[in-house]
Amino acid sequence: MKITVIGASGQIGSRVVRLLTEAGHDVVAASLSSGANVVTGEGLVAALSGAEVLVDVVNSPSFDDGPVMDFFTASARNLAAAAQETGVGNYVALSIVGADGLPDSGYMRAKVAQEKIIIESGLPYTIVRATQFQEFAEAITDTLVVGDEVRVPDARIQLISVDDVAAEVAKAAQAAPLDGIVNIGGPEKLSFSDMARAVLAKRGDDKPVVIDPQATYFGTAVDDNSLVTGDDGILGETHWLAGR
Repeated sequence: MKITVIGASGQIGSRVVRLLTEAGHDVVAASLSSGANVVTGEGLVAALSGAEVLVDVVNSPSFDDGPVMDFFTASARNLAAAAQETGVGNYVALSIVGADGLPDSGYMRAKVAQEKIIIESGLPYTIVRATQFQEFAEAITDTLVVGDEVRVPDARIQLISVDDVAAEVAKAAQAAPLDGIVNIGGPEKLSFSDMARAVLAKRGDDKPVVIDPQATYFGTAVDDNSLVTGDDGILGETHWLAGR
């Protein structure tokens, strides 16, 4: 099967390309550096020519509210148009668990807008929503540092490894389109405070971790259910805490 991966140079895209190639598929690894520009649409028809499946794992270069919305809406419209023109039979896109429940986040609003364009395009599709990546735990913790303390929201997080995310995206690319959403997450649901303490312990950092009702996740209020999968979630195999 011929599969085009858009965003193939990223940490998820590069892994998806490898997995699909190892599975014996004819994989086109497309990205801005290969001439596939999702913002202008340039090179997309050529990248998708003859492909049965489009895997969309692009990410915005800016997380600011306006630019991120512009990026994801333009990329979804241009990719959907190119997929329609070339007869793609399955549009697989990576999104975020709980995105539609966090409207105060510009990034989440942009991901919801992207999903809406894909769903309304008329193309067969599968949207894979993932929880936050294990590889970002340190960066997330760093955003919560206030002075000499780490002030965390009273909420849970469900860190998933990028390898497990790539495996589920590759699986979706090889399956029939669901015309629906799959939610995937890590095997552990833990508090932000436990995550922060584990990050600090690994660093040998003795900053106190304080649960703060006013603390947010990138400016957005979250609770125990905002960033974790429900009963329908597919769980990855890689335990984050085991490696601390």
